[in-house]
Amino acid sequence: QVQLVESGGGLVQPGGSLRLSCAASGRTFRQTDMAWFRQAPGAEREFVAGISRSSSSTYYDESVKGRFTISRGNAKNMVLLQMNSLKPEDTAVYFCNTDPPQLPWGLGTLVTVSE
Repeated sequence: QVQLVESGGGLVQPGGSLRLSCAASGRTFRQTDMAWFRQAPGAEREFVAGISRSSSSTYYDESVKGRFTISRGNAKNMVLLQMNSLKPEDTAVYFCNTDPPQLPWGLGTLVTVSE
């Protein structure tokens, strides 16, 4: 069974940066649109950023546009999210999945933006 594993989260001050990684065992992402999602405490999971199967197109939620960059790693089964100029409202557990989500969700990686 495919397992999604997110990593790279942590505690960062406002204005700081983090780089998240997503890898999948048993599957390549190359032929699939992929996306990052996040879920803040007490909130629904929401879309953050997506990348087309060819990597020719990326798309973002308005709240992160200009600050976050989604890309594919060199490995066939890796998707990255570079997060800059982080804000406290970016605090959430971040998940990756296909777009739309079709795989079992991983555990996510916690991003905390705080002084």
